[in-house]
Parts: sequence; C-alpha cells; structure tokens
Amino acid sequence: MKLPRRTLLTMLCLVVVGLSPWGFGAQAADKRINATKPVRIAVMKFSHETVTFLPYDTTTDDFIFEGSPARGESLLSSSPQGYIGGFVQVAREHANVELVGIESPLGSKKGSGSGWITKEAFDYFVDKMVADLKAQGPFDGAYLSLHGAMGVRGVAKPEAEIARRVREAIGPKAMIAGTFDPHGNEDGEFLRYADLAFTIKYYPHYDGYLQGERAARTLIRSIRGDYKPTTESRKPPIITASVLQWTGASPWMDLVQRALTWEAREPDVYVNFYYGFAFADAVDAGMAFQVMTNGDPELAEHIADDMANTAWRLRKELVYGTKVHKMAEGIGLAKKAVEDGKVPVVLADHSDRSGAATWLLQQVIEQKLSGVLIGTVADEDAIETLRKQGVKPGDPFDMKIGGRLDVSAGDPVRVVGTVNTVSGGMGRRRGGTSATASQLWVSVKFGDGNVVVISPYLHQNTNPEAFLEIGINPADFDVIAIKSRVHFRRGYYDNGYARTILLVEPEQPFLGTVHLEALDYQHLKLDHLYPYGKNLTYP
Repeated sequence: MKLPRRTLLTMLCLVVVGLSPWGFGAQAADKRINATKPVRIAVMKFSHETVTFLPYDTTTDDFIFEGSPARGESLLSSSPQGYIGGFVQVAREHANVELVGIESPLGSKKGSGSGWITKEAFDYFVDKMVADLKAQGPFDGAYLSLHGAMGVRGVAKPEAEIARRVREAIGPKAMIAGTFDPHGNEDGEFLRYADLAFTIKYYPHYDGYLQGERAARTLIRSIRGDYKPTTESRKPPIITASVLQWTGASPWMDLVQRALTWEAREPDVYVNFYYGFAFADAVDAGMAFQVMTNGDPELAEHIADDMANTAWRLRKELVYGTKVHKMAEGIGLAKKAVEDGKVPVVLADHSDRSGAATWLLQQVIEQKLSGVLIGTVADEDAIETLRKQGVKPGDPFDMKIGGRLDVSAGDPVRVVGTVNTVSGGMGRRRGGTSATASQLWVSVKFGDGNVVVISPYLHQNTNPEAFLEIGINPADFDVIAIKSRVHFRRGYYDNGYARTILLVEPEQPFLGTVHLEALDYQHLKLDHLYPYGKNLTYP
C-alpha cells in the first residue's frame, strides 16, 4: 500500500520527536507512567532564627513542649498557613504521592529571642530525624522546612549540615527541596546536598504558603523527571540590619520586583533573594541570591549575575535609605504627631531582640507621653511573681519590670498603677502553637491614660486587633509602642491604620540596632562587607 506524501511526512516528524504515528511512542509512554508512579516524600522541620549575641543558649528543652516534636499528621498539619501548609496542599493534589511526617521540633519556646543553639540540641533532633528517615524509608524525596539563620555552636552552616545528613540517609538518587526565610544567611552550600530551595520574597513575610506550594510542585516534577534542577548562587558583599529591609518601598521593593520579573519572563525559573540576618555571627552572614532553572545553566548564571550586580549598584540606598530615630527624638516626634492629630502613632522599637528592653518605657515616663499602649515588656520573673500573688484586675501595682537580661535590655523600670487585665496571652505562643491558659499576661494602667503589657517572653505585635484578645481596645490610645522591626507593617501600614510610623532605637549601639560595628563578631569578617569594608569591589 502506497501512503500519501503528506502522511509519510507526518509519520517522519512523529518518529523524530519520539512518537509513534499509531499511538504514543516510547518517550510519551514513559512520561505518562512517570506522571502517575507512586512517590514517597519525607517532610521535616527544623527552623530557628538565632540571635547569637544574646547571652543565653537555646537548649534541647527549649524545643520540647506540648505538641513538639511532632510526627506524622501532627507535623503535616502543624503550620496550615505556612510553608508546610502550602507544601502539603499541593502535594496531595498530585496522584500517588504519599507524605510521611518525620519527627521534628516545631520551634523554640523563646522564638527568635534566644541565642546559640547548643551542639547537643542540634545533634539530638537531627539524629532523631535521621533515625526516623531510615526507619520509614525508602523515600523518593525529602522536604525540609528551614529558616536559614540558624546558629549552632560548632556547626558553621547548620542548614547545609541538615541537608548533608538527610542526603546520607535517603541516598543519592532521591530529590531534596527546602524552604527558607529571606533572613537566611545562605550561599551555595545547602544546594551541594539538596536540589531545590524556595525562599519567601516579601518582608513582612506574606508568601510562605506560596513557597511551600512551589516546593511541592517542583519537587514532584523533579522526582518524576519533568524538572532538572540547575542552580547558581551569588553573594554580593552587603550586610544590613533587619529594620532596613522592608520590601514595601524602594530599593528593597525593586530587588523583589526584579526577581519576580525574571520568574515571569522565563518559564521554570525561580529566584531566591536572601536579605541576610546580621544578628547571627555566621561565616556566611549577608545578602545572597540563588537561581534555579530547568536544565539551563547559562540562564541560571546570567540571572544570578544580574541580581547580584543590581544589588551592588543599589548598595548605598539599601543601607542608608531608612530613617531610624533615637528613642528620645522619637517620643518628641510622637508628641508632635498627637498634637497635629496625626494619630494613631506607631512607635516601633526595632532593636529589642530579647523583648525585655525598657528604653522606650523609660522615655514614655520621662517625657510624660500620654495615651500610650506599650505592648510589650517581657519579664518572666515578674509574671511568675504576679501568678503566685493571684493577680487580678483592679489590684494596685508597684513593681520594677523589664531589663536585667543584659546591658541592651537596660535597667528595670518602676511602674506604679493598677492592674488592668489578666489574660492568657495574645496571638501565637512560643514555638508556633496556639495560646494556652497556662500563659499569663498582665497589663497595667499608669500615668496619663497609659497601659503597659507585661509578657513572659518576646512578643512581636503585628496588628492592633491582637490586643483585643487580652481585653484591650487599641482604639482607646493615640500611640501604640511595640517591639517590631518590619512585620508590624502588615497590620499598621498595609491597611492604612497608622497615620504616623516612627522607627526608634536607643542611643547606645546595642544588639539589634543598625550599628553592626558594635557587635563582637567572632566568625563573620565585617570589614569584608559593605558598608564596613574599605575599597570593596564587586564582582
């Protein structure tokens, strides 16, 4: 039988691309099979933003509390609106994908208000994770919910070490993906052992769930052969304090938008922008970029160079583009804003990493600022004393609160007034679990219409509605003084709530301020980074 010329040409084209003119060819059949083959993925979490300059370590006990460590479905459901929530949602939309929750710590009781993680604590939990991996294996892939600014005594790059040990446990053929906070101090080391990394882009951090979704989708594609991770990393020598890194304004917004533009114009491209975390004394602290492509090393290299070079061109604006007021000046400006009717005013003490600092409280009292809600001053000892006394609303109050922890926290400040509210805390408690009745938060009325909230640990208030949970109406105050760097903008700026926002810090260059030169770095070479080094060039 003689076939028509057009038919012959069609058959030839189909053969060239690997298809059969009488049905799907071998390549297509393999792809169809790969798209439905069973896949097992281990899910793990070990995340901590470590402030290594704080004078107390983070121990094994700090990661152990009700609900933590978690395993199985408890781990998979532990963060429904975060990285893990997004990862689980998308992974379970794929056919024949099994997720296995590996025993993992959910977070520290002290949040980011704690220092070096001990080597014993790190090994304790990583050993348990590896043992559980081996017991429940084999796996086709692993997902690691990490931070990027974990500091462990004796371990230079903890997240990379976690990836290395997971790689040893699951073997060379399995695929590994991680999700990160943009305050990670990362370079290319994690990707020596892992295949994929996805980082939140915004500060405040809005897109954790989205990055979890991306991680699941791309990890499954990689396992099934549809995505071939090819990565490039760049580390321009720039270091900045967290308060400067708000992505709601230029120039930080510009770098985020540039990363998003690359992802939009080039299919299968992912661009990670790590702002860096200066309060972890790590060898790799500072800014970094990672680019992933689907098997295109030249494109990955080009985009990585573009992002890093752009950051270097913007370095002056990145470092000096944010106005931070000294504490006394900020109180004066708040007074003027109240007089002018530009309320509510937010006084954001970005520098307090322990939560116990009293510098702002002192200035409120000394300058007789009225109508102020201070939320919060951390003082675990004061809370315990009040608990033993059976504290209740209406009780007279005369106690020194705050300070004590270290020089950056200042001295305890005497507050004389009346107990306003006694409650179980607001928002999410330490370690990321819900508030419980075992907590005790106390607020005290003092001065001219002022209220101070005493908490047992560092609390970063990010929205005014949270105060309603402890019986305080923020609308009753002209000024809200909080301990937050940038996250507060989600509830005070993005919705137009605050008419005046003032970033404040103490006169002294303490831990947490923009004066990084005052920190005693032992591992990081600060003079190798802009703006502290001389005659730096890049690349």
